Amino acid sequence: MPVLEVRHLRKSFGAVNAVEDISFTVEAGEVFTIIGPNGAGKTTTLEMIEGLQVPDSGQIEFGELSWVKNSEQIKTSIGVQPQSSALFDLLTVEENLDLFATFYPKSKPASEVLEMINLTDQRNKQVRKLSGGQKQRLAIGLAMINDPILIFLDEPTTGLDPQARRNIWDIILKLKALGKTTILTTHYMEEAEKLSDRVCIVDQGKVVTLDTPAALIDRLTQEREVRLTFIDGAEAAIETEKIAQTQSAVVRTSRDGDALQLWTTQPEETLYEVFGFTKGRGFRVEQISIREMSLEDVFIAFTGKEWRD
Repeated sequence: MPVLEVRHLRKSFGAVNAVEDISFTVEAGEVFTIIGPNGAGKTTTLEMIEGLQVPDSGQIEFGELSWVKNSEQIKTSIGVQPQSSALFDLLTVEENLDLFATFYPKSKPASEVLEMINLTDQRNKQVRKLSGGQKQRLAIGLAMINDPILIFLDEPTTGLDPQARRNIWDIILKLKALGKTTILTTHYMEEAEKLSDRVCIVDQGKVVTLDTPAALIDRLTQEREVRLTFIDGAEAAIETEKIAQTQSAVVRTSRDGDALQLWTTQPEETLYEVFGFTKGRGFRVEQISIREMSLEDVFIAFTGKEWRD
């Protein structure tokens, strides 16, 4: 049985249809990521699932529990880290955790949570003296204090530097190792691709596609982009492009001065033929790279929009 099942959610604000028809299920222990352009309905969907908004229609079920019949039980079994967290700046890290623990009938020891979020050394530091990344880790810790079955992390790494972002990734992976189920929203494609078991792309209030990152990428195309830069300049690139265009696996090419790009469904075979040609002509290749399709390519293909932070 899924941990969460969402069926045909709809929500309007006046004349604006924020969520038109969203359905998905979340399995136990997975990292389920929702992505989409601004205004796609992600936040409204999350708020309805978290019980902060009442749907106009549709069903939200946590196993056998629903907000209509079991709201108090659901509140104690989920953890929420919103985009803007309410932390008590004059209390210490540990005092914040202890305070939030009193809100629930059962809770994890603050020492366990501090270790999970790597803030044990800052346990006696006031929140106002923490860095941005440390505050975000504490916000996640507060969402974990009741030992929830399902944890919602709403853009937990936005605005953080790369190292602080990786620290958050480590926490999410720890939660997964503990068997926790995480619903994540993010504006970082690399993050979604590395952390997610499944990705749900939402646009204009609807689910446009849902699958594992690898399956979404494979579904998009089997092409791979090969880039070559020649020491011998534009002439070498021109001649090599002509040969590449005769290969059946090469879908298209593009050239800019001494740089040549090939899109091929069989990169190894294509490179074997290309290098045979360049060796025979004495052309020297300075750089070569093969770029795999990414989740960002999938996003743009399904929504028609460039990704924006």
